[in-house]
Amino acid sequence: MCGLTMSAAQYILAIDLGTTGPKVALVAEDGRLVARAVRPVRTQVIPPNGAEQDPEEIWRSVLDAAKEVLHSSDVARDAVRGIVCDSHYFSLIPVDADGNATMNCILWMDQRGAPYSTAIYGREPESLGRWIEVHGLPAIPTGNDSLAHLLFVQNERPDVYARTHAFLEPMDFVNAKLTGIVAANACTIYPLLLTDNRHLDDVRYDDELVRMTGVDAEKLPPLLPTNRPIGTLRGAIATELGLSSATEVFAGMNDTQSVAVGAGTFQPGQGGINIGTTTQVLAHLDGMRSDLERSILNMPSALPGRYMALAENGLGGKLLEHFVSNVVYPKDAFADHSTEDAYAQLEQVVAAEPAGSGGLLFLPWLTGVIAPITDPLARGAFLNISLSTTRTRMMRAIVEGISFNMRWLLPAVEAVHGHEFKELRFSGGGAMSDEWSQLMADVMARPVLQVDDARYLNAKGAAFVAFLHAGLTDLDQIDRFCPTKRRYEPRPAEQDIYARLFEQFVRAYEQNRPIFESLNTEPAVADGAASAENS
Repeated sequence: MCGLTMSAAQYILAIDLGTTGPKVALVAEDGRLVARAVRPVRTQVIPPNGAEQDPEEIWRSVLDAAKEVLHSSDVARDAVRGIVCDSHYFSLIPVDADGNATMNCILWMDQRGAPYSTAIYGREPESLGRWIEVHGLPAIPTGNDSLAHLLFVQNERPDVYARTHAFLEPMDFVNAKLTGIVAANACTIYPLLLTDNRHLDDVRYDDELVRMTGVDAEKLPPLLPTNRPIGTLRGAIATELGLSSATEVFAGMNDTQSVAVGAGTFQPGQGGINIGTTTQVLAHLDGMRSDLERSILNMPSALPGRYMALAENGLGGKLLEHFVSNVVYPKDAFADHSTEDAYAQLEQVVAAEPAGSGGLLFLPWLTGVIAPITDPLARGAFLNISLSTTRTRMMRAIVEGISFNMRWLLPAVEAVHGHEFKELRFSGGGAMSDEWSQLMADVMARPVLQVDDARYLNAKGAAFVAFLHAGLTDLDQIDRFCPTKRRYEPRPAEQDIYARLFEQFVRAYEQNRPIFESLNTEPAVADGAASAENS
């Protein structure tokens, strides 16, 4: 490892900007987290299907967390080699030429642009084939992509559109505030659906896609290389952080790209499973391959010359949060049993209940299923409730249901990858649980490697990429940089139980699909469901 031969250690300030706010960490070149801080960011729900955040609140939360991290460590300021940012994506912030926001950030869950993006298919029948051929991801019918957000601004906020110089993803917005440079790269521009990704050393906007979508090319940010810094800190920001104005800011990436790197899924035989707000099966690919029938797509990796699978099958940790907040500790006329840490008892609850939860099945599709079957009308349910059902058993069934959903997706990702994964690295908030890690090995029927310090894996993965591009580490150092905490082998008895239940899990979807369609296409019912989800 190049960096280990140097006389003085160097550090990267890594910003992991999630939907709920940033996690900022100072990461050493051997992967150690020297200091860390977290800040919240509020989401503004705009019924029936809008969601926004205040960009100034985003920026102040990032800056405040970064200052806390730097001031709480004893690392010499000149040892901070650079800054890197990963963030949630399919979220869009319109900015002026100076990088200042011209309106709120439109979040990935916002669907207001759907009519404008779906209209493209009728207006341009060749657009689907073009998207698949050159980009890898077509416009999402529900309007959850950044192209739909841009078209919403263009059509319904013309005053904002006129003032906007460029449209940026959140990580590029943060980088613009840090450096004064309004730009994007092959990794960060992916959700806008306008690039030709067939040649990773020459990703550029596709003139035909730009024409078909009706986007003004002059409002697209310039694309910079992913493998070197985009610039250095602005003087005022450097002073506020106590860093040199020569401190480099590296190219950004989205949070799926950073966690896929941190989980080491680019290594032979390695796949990943990630449970955060949503759930993904992670894999790196050596070519631009996809399976549209099962919604397994691809995008440029943060690593040079590689693609990675885009395989997301819906909500994960958000399901637990919903159950804990609204059932276990509700704030309503029946009870208000608030707690500082709603998940403190998760380990105890899961361990106390039997594998299979006594035959109780949880269907985890509260907002629909994305892959391996795309069905926005699917919804959640508990099946087989009996007199032995308790809320602790329901909690374990939720954990199992999320895990079954990932087992459903895994074979489709392996088919696109071309090989079966010998073992799976488990990351995200779910991987903080030892019980869930063992349960996942039992459900997946293969070894699971629990990533150490999973909550900060995005930050460490992004920092690893920055160290790599700075020439301070090598790809074969990822296990040292992002080690695993423990290896879990599938247990035969539990594996058999879950194999039987998984079969019923898939059958439950198939049998209930027409019921979901009926309940969620009736206008009065659908409107009520939408209101409940956005309350």
